[in-house]
Amino acid sequence: MKPAESNPWRYIVVEGVIGAGKTSLCRLLADSLDARLTLEVVEENPFLPRFYQDRAAYAFVTQNFFLLSRYQQQMELVQLDLFSGTLVADYLFAKDRIFANINLADDELRLYERLASILEERIRRPDLVVYLQASTEVLMERIRWRGRSYERDIEEGYIQTLNEAYNYFFFHYEDTPLLVVNTNELDFVKNPQHYDDLLHRILQPFTGTQYYVPSWKEE
Repeated sequence: MKPAESNPWRYIVVEGVIGAGKTSLCRLLADSLDARLTLEVVEENPFLPRFYQDRAAYAFVTQNFFLLSRYQQQMELVQLDLFSGTLVADYLFAKDRIFANINLADDELRLYERLASILEERIRRPDLVVYLQASTEVLMERIRWRGRSYERDIEEGYIQTLNEAYNYFFFHYEDTPLLVVNTNELDFVKNPQHYDDLLHRILQPFTGTQYYVPSWKEE
């Protein structure tokens, strides 16, 4: 459904831990806002299945593949002038550091930081970030439900650590307007009321950090 409200954001990023619903919400937003959709190419990382089996052995190559892949994708967007309309993306370039700090050894992290700092200078910041929160239990249930082969070896402890790191990162995030959305009780894919209410909130201009409260909970 096309929104009646005007869209104050040209570049919207949806973020969250694996299983939070980033890609699903991005697809819905792109359709509603007649926006260009940019999705992270997770499946193209050849090291990812091995990383989930042995994180210590494959963390560095997995991390750097993602860093360079995301950077290349961002540069292609800029070079092709695709920011002339509305863009919706399912990852924030800066969040790469969350995974690096969790998974890399100290010497690996120092090398990664040198490379990431250089690349980040050319990355455009979004106009709005939507952070999708969920409990670790809900995330694990969604991961099992979608049944991706390369995610079968993900441990609940890793998702818990990642969840805590994401919450810490976005608790201190100040670069752009940030809308925090708890999705434990939301199903914006199957429930049009949930999506329409969230869309209405996303289209309201604001500054700083705000927390989404569904309209049916305010009554």
